[in-house]
Amino acid sequence: DETGAYLIDRDPTYFGPVLNYLRHGKLVINKDLAEEGVLEEAEFYNITSLIKLVKDKIRERDSKISQVPVKHVYRVLQCQEEELTQMVSTMSDGWKFEQLVSIGSSYNYGNEDQAEFLCVVSKELHNTPYGTTSEPSEKAKVSYW
Repeated sequence: DETGAYLIDRDPTYFGPVLNYLRHGKLVINKDLAEEGVLEEAEFYNITSLIKLVKDKIRERDSKISQVPVKHVYRVLQCQEEELTQMVSTMSDGWKFEQLVSIGSSYNYGNEDQAEFLCVVSKELHNTPYGTTSEPSEKAKVSYW
């Protein structure tokens, strides 16, 4: 403007860590803030020392994630033939169909035998940043026979 001030229209959310770095020389990023957003700001202002720090933090985060082995939980569901399509199509919350095992027929309705199946489903359990695992939901319930 007429006083020589510049207006820079950038996201203040990601500018906070940049401003604090310029004030204190330390990189502090809120746990709910994406490092990639802070990197974008550091690159916009061409602060090379901050760019390096943020890239190192991203590499460190990604290497921790890739080193965590994925755990699986399996469940066995028992269903009859007419329930099979609905059961598989309504699975949610990350449950995946693994295997279908025919266990024959147990009921006789009129002249027709009803085929029964065991359906094996699985879900990945991911470790949280605090070392505990997230528990699977009850969307895939176990039927006892």
